[in-house]
Amino acid sequence: QLQLVESGGGLVQPGGSLRLSCAASGFTLDSYAVRWFRRAPGKETERVSCISISGGGTNYVDSVRGRFTISRDNAKNTVYLQMNSLKPEDTAVYYCAAHRKSCFGGSWYWTPEPGSTDGIDYWGNGTLVTVSS
Repeated sequence: QLQLVESGGGLVQPGGSLRLSCAASGFTLDSYAVRWFRRAPGKETERVSCISISGGGTNYVDSVRGRFTISRDNAKNTVYLQMNSLKPEDTAVYYCAAHRKSCFGGSWYWTPEPGSTDGIDYWGNGTLVTVSS
């Protein structure tokens, strides 16, 4: 079965850290750029971060820049999102998605809804991150 599986979400106190993983099954992730999106309760989907196919290019939304780090390990067929200095406003369901668009320029602002087939080749099912004391 061709799929992405996220893991690593959970409950963490403000200021804490989590590392999310996005593992590909049934296909090779190194042919795709990968993004993380998030959707908080009652809010629109927000783009969070993107990593290029080579891993040499990364991009972040301003609200997480300097706190989150995206990386990939093609040998493990996995992309990671290291989240530090977490804030309550980071609480959301986080989704990873594999696609062939650029992480830069106008393509950076592209924000499809989770599960949409609009330019996304594979979606994960999401992992919940809750930041609360």
